Amino acid sequence: MKSVNLMEKFGQVNGYWRPHLVAEANGQHVRLAKLKNEFVWHSHEQEDELFIVIKGTLTVHFRDRDEIVKEGELLVIPKGVEHMPEAQDEVLLVNITKAETTHTGDTQSDMTVKIDEMPRL
Repeated sequence: MKSVNLMEKFGQVNGYWRPHLVAEANGQHVRLAKLKNEFVWHSHEQEDELFIVIKGTLTVHFRDRDEIVKEGELLVIPKGVEHMPEAQDEVLLVNITKAETTHTGDTQSDMTVKIDEMPRL
C-alpha cells in the first residue's frame, strides 16, 4: 500500500490515446492516458467504462448526442453504448475498467494497445 501521485505519473505517460496502467483493484484496471484530437468509434459489449477528467475538457460523442466532461467531472458509459472520445486540447484522463478490457473495445485499429503491451507505471 502506497499512495500514487497522479500528476507525477501523468508526467511519465508517453503519447496520446495510449493507456498506462497505474493500479489494479478488484479485477479493475486504473489507467492513465493523455488525449488529444479524435479517437475511434467503439463500444464495450461486456463492461461499463468510467472516465474521470483530471485536466482539460473531453467531448464524448454518442450516435445521438455529445456529452462534455469537464475537469473534475466523471462519466460512466454503459456497456454496449457506441462512443468516440475527442479532445480539442490535451486532456489528462483516469479510466477505470475491467482488467481484460481493451481501450478500443470491440474495434481493432492502429490505435489499439493490447493489454499485455500496456505500459505500467
